[in-house]
This record gives sequence, structure tokens and C-alpha cells, in this order.
Amino acid sequence: MQSAKIFSGTSSQQLAEQICKRYGAQPGRVNIQRFSDGEICPVFLESVRGDYVFLVQSTYAPAENILELLLMIDAARRASAYKVIAVIPYYGYARQDRKDRPRVAIGSKLIANMLVAAGADRVITMDLHAPQIQGYFDIPVDHLDSHAVLSLISRI
Repeated sequence: MQSAKIFSGTSSQQLAEQICKRYGAQPGRVNIQRFSDGEICPVFLESVRGDYVFLVQSTYAPAENILELLLMIDAARRASAYKVIAVIPYYGYARQDRKDRPRVAIGSKLIANMLVAAGADRVITMDLHAPQIQGYFDIPVDHLDSHAVLSLISRI
């Protein structure tokens, strides 16, 4: 039987702690090392072999947040995680969702490609700039709507 482990990147530690609290689990132990030249090196401090691994990391600026998430996905995959789920509360580059003029990138598609190439099995995100961004992925995407969450909170 696989267990679920929740880890946080540096951009979403408070959210990951709140998720763990609601889930009734301890946050997974990971060390995000920074070399003197700025390179990022995530190291899982516990086994993830055969586990569902949830990686909570927003990808807003700086771009190091995206790279940190990609490296965490790769590390979890290489550590034999059963499934790697990227929980991305803020999906950076989502506004670059179409080619609206010549010689521009489609940044949201590039980010989707990188997440899949790194080894993510699923993405959970919220409030994408455009719902069709889900179609950029070759893996399942759960697009959550914060309006539903806010309406629930307002009733409490």
C-alpha cells in the first residue's frame, strides 16, 4: 500500500504546512540546498520509494521557483516515488497562453512541457488564466477554482 507524503518548495511552505495540518500528516523533510553559484539542489531527507509524493510549490517570479519544482520532481522520480503530483497554487506564465502576435513564446505550454518532462504524473493548480491551459498537458490536471473555496470560507 502506498502512502502519501507532502513536501514543500521554498515558495509555498506555509500553505504546505496548512495542507499537512488538514490532512493530519507531518510535512515531508526536504533540504533545498543552494550552491555558492546559485544552483539549486533539493535532497529528500526521507524515503519516498513507492509513495505518492505531493510537491507544493508556486511558480511565480523569480524563475528559480519553477526550476526548484522541476528539480524536486526529478529527485522524487529518481528516488522511486510511485506517483509525483505537483501542487501549484500559482501557475506562473499562465498569461502567456496563446500566440497573439508574431515571434512570441507560449510560456504556459512550455512550463507544461517541462513539468511533464521532469516526471510529474499529475498537476493540481488553481485559477488558471484560461481553462484551456489544461489541454497543454499530457497528464491529468486538476484545475481548482478559488471562488468555490472563498464562498465556503465566507459561510463559516
